[in-house]
Amino acid sequence: MKIGGIYSHLNGREFLEARKPKLWKEIQSVIKNVNAAQCLGKISKEKRMQGKVLYAPKRLNTSFKKAFKASNWAASTTSFYVCEDERTNRKIVEMAAPEQKKAIIDAGFKPYSSKNETDFVKDRVAVEVQFGKYSFIAYDLIVKHMAFFVAGKIDVGVEIVPMKCLQKDMSSGPGYFEKELFNLTRQGRGVPPVPLVLIGIEP
Repeated sequence: MKIGGIYSHLNGREFLEARKPKLWKEIQSVIKNVNAAQCLGKISKEKRMQGKVLYAPKRLNTSFKKAFKASNWAASTTSFYVCEDERTNRKIVEMAAPEQKKAIIDAGFKPYSSKNETDFVKDRVAVEVQFGKYSFIAYDLIVKHMAFFVAGKIDVGVEIVPMKCLQKDMSSGPGYFEKELFNLTRQGRGVPPVPLVLIGIEP
């Protein structure tokens, strides 16, 4: 596969090029080494694409997972606590999980354990490969990468999504680069407040 589009949010790409050039090259290499043709195979049953051979998201995910694991990228989880009080949640957002739990109890509320998991993390860089619905991409960008950034586990988040030319030949109708680029830029330069690199891929 190849990169069809890149958007650097809060200098995410520039950070990778200057501080993590090896990881940036690894990410590009993984994309290049995924064989798009091997990810074809789902026969469409949709009326408008009846009988057409489509790219299967599961095959794409499996290919990327193997490629990243071969370069020693691994899944990572960040745990935290929440409660029903908005002020307390604001106060504890940058605390470590044990401190969050204590602060919630001290404030008179019940702490609830929660967590976020990201696909691949290596040397403080997180990568999410997303071929699911558009809402999953938004969750990655606004919630997952932000959670790891606030927890001090990453310096930049990378989101890999299909370009429209790939998305139109996929079976699940996932989100796509051009739309997510629009969604990010219309929120303003500082939102979300975490350095990101949005990458669009195509065959």
